[in-house]
Amino acid sequence: MGLIDLRGQAVVRDLDGLIEHMGRFEIVPRFSAGIWYFSPAASRFHARYGRELGIEERLETAGRLAAFGLSGIEAHYPNEINEENVGLWRSFCSATGIRLITVIPLLFWDAAFEFGSLSNPDEGVRRMAIDRTIAALRLNRELATDFAVVWPGIDGYEHGFGMDFAGARRRFAEGLAEAMDAVPGVRIAFEPKPYEPRGRILYGTTPEGVLLGRDVEAMLRAEEHRRALAEGHAMCCMNPEVGHVLMGFEELAYAFSWPLSEGRLAHTHWNSQPLGNYDQDLGVGVMGTEQTEALVYTLKMHGYSGYFGIDINPERVPVDIAVRNSMDAIRAACERVQNLDHEAVLRSHMQPGAWRGWLEGYLVRVRAGWPASLGEWKKPGAART
Repeated sequence: MGLIDLRGQAVVRDLDGLIEHMGRFEIVPRFSAGIWYFSPAASRFHARYGRELGIEERLETAGRLAAFGLSGIEAHYPNEINEENVGLWRSFCSATGIRLITVIPLLFWDAAFEFGSLSNPDEGVRRMAIDRTIAALRLNRELATDFAVVWPGIDGYEHGFGMDFAGARRRFAEGLAEAMDAVPGVRIAFEPKPYEPRGRILYGTTPEGVLLGRDVEAMLRAEEHRRALAEGHAMCCMNPEVGHVLMGFEELAYAFSWPLSEGRLAHTHWNSQPLGNYDQDLGVGVMGTEQTEALVYTLKMHGYSGYFGIDINPERVPVDIAVRNSMDAIRAACERVQNLDHEAVLRSHMQPGAWRGWLEGYLVRVRAGWPASLGEWKKPGAART
């Protein structure tokens, strides 16, 4: 596919324009899933709950989910997709109608990356990471994906005393820019995470991801990139994950508004997660449904039309059931958001003195199974009951 136009996300509207947009624009969610969790995962705390499945078996399960709305699939290079098995992936996409939307360079698993990938101070190891990123970007271009997710899970530190933080960030950004310029036209969707597996990961929060995008784009030299940037397109975009954002004690709607406000939200990863804690990758809707709805509302405000990527670790639930539950939870959130009184919601924020407490009471009634029993809830200017 060509470069997807994200510039509309950054459009600034006045109150009347935003009210009109919210009434007109509807989020119709499209769903993708990562092939990595379609096989039981290993853990350092317990044995694998079931045998490890090969790629063909995983794709067979994913293919059956097309009937329930799965339309995109995501995979890492070279362990899940590579030059040798790309024919299998082409056949899968052709047979099921499910698109391969991203090929992700595997930059965190290999023993060689013990001390980092693109940020590694050993130039030989760093060269290996850059070359792997280039190879993954080439496969993205060959298969006409939408973007390449990049997650720096192993680039970070545990003991920061005396560390050259600026140097590590510079090596990472320069390495990513070099790889992008080697394969012009493939957009990056960067995924922050504050910690795990490293004690602290570089570019771990959402605003840090925005800063990385700006820094990398300033380093790009390929003519195709310079032309796209001059036209207002972002090339180093973002793929925030709900769980990672909450691990960093960020608030979902506010955090996602950062890349949205710059037209940088290329993709989204969805699950649920308690604040802080380890990365649990629980199914969407297991907890935090009010934050899920608030995030969907912010996406609607910015006209987000990308995929909703399900990124879960269904240890104790069959993967097909877990994916279906997560898709249904997002559909339900989108439906609730769509049917809200958008003018009233927006005015309650723009004219807060006149709408004190109204939004809280309104949302209680919207979420209640028996709202009539809670009594009538008037808008400002009307007599209260």
